[in-house]
Amino acid sequence: MIGATVVFALQDGISRHLAGAYNTYMVVMIRYWFFAAFVVALAARAHGGLGAAARTSQIRLQVFRGVLLVTEICVAVYSFTVLGLIESLAVFICYPLLVAALSGPVLGEQVGWRRWSAIGVGCIGVLIILQPGMGVFNPWAIIPLISAFMFALYALLTRYAARRDSAATSFFWTGIAGAVAMTVVGIWFWEPMARQDWYWMGALSLLGVTGHWLLIKCYEMAEASAVQPFAYFHLLWSAILGITIFGEMLRPAVVTGAALIVAAGLFTLWRERQQG
Repeated sequence: MIGATVVFALQDGISRHLAGAYNTYMVVMIRYWFFAAFVVALAARAHGGLGAAARTSQIRLQVFRGVLLVTEICVAVYSFTVLGLIESLAVFICYPLLVAALSGPVLGEQVGWRRWSAIGVGCIGVLIILQPGMGVFNPWAIIPLISAFMFALYALLTRYAARRDSAATSFFWTGIAGAVAMTVVGIWFWEPMARQDWYWMGALSLLGVTGHWLLIKCYEMAEASAVQPFAYFHLLWSAILGITIFGEMLRPAVVTGAALIVAAGLFTLWRERQQG
């Protein structure tokens, strides 16, 4: 999981570089072509082949999940270009709390007062980062919050889909539906890319595949709730990249708010394990 967070942080840094020079749609589209090729190759090697991976009785849900995730990625990458890595991810890491809050209406799960309290603490952390009413509020800061909400909904729909489909089927449709949807949109925004940036694009695509492979291996060997706390290292690596490569500043409000969000998220995960 820690290896995956390193890869995802590098992926975010390259995405910020490329989306700052070219349009977000094209960058995400090319990245998804590699991702789709990866899921097809993975499915072809698995028991039952492509037919088994693609077989689902909830095709609309699976396609919607795939489109939702690729849309969320576009929003997140755009956020990197207008806010930077640190500010964007400091807000985005509240998504586990949004998962907990939405698990009631979406999945019918019970959310007790302790988890609602943790969600409230996380919301305070987000408000500290955004600083509304302080005269320095940046309306662009809402973008990573939208991204976090979309990712939380995607995670919940993945749980819902898992009641009838295997993880391999959900993974297959995530790549295929996302690649098709992104191609329909992104092909209209194609623009010439400098030779050196094609190398960066290749690195981004390979990192995307590597990150997903690491996650798959991670979840094969450990329970998600056991390794999820280590996912917060993503913020640390991205902060290091943002400061050293992109010259971003680490505001005290961001540190305080992010600390509250992480603490609330870890408490929520602990409660889930206790009840499990």
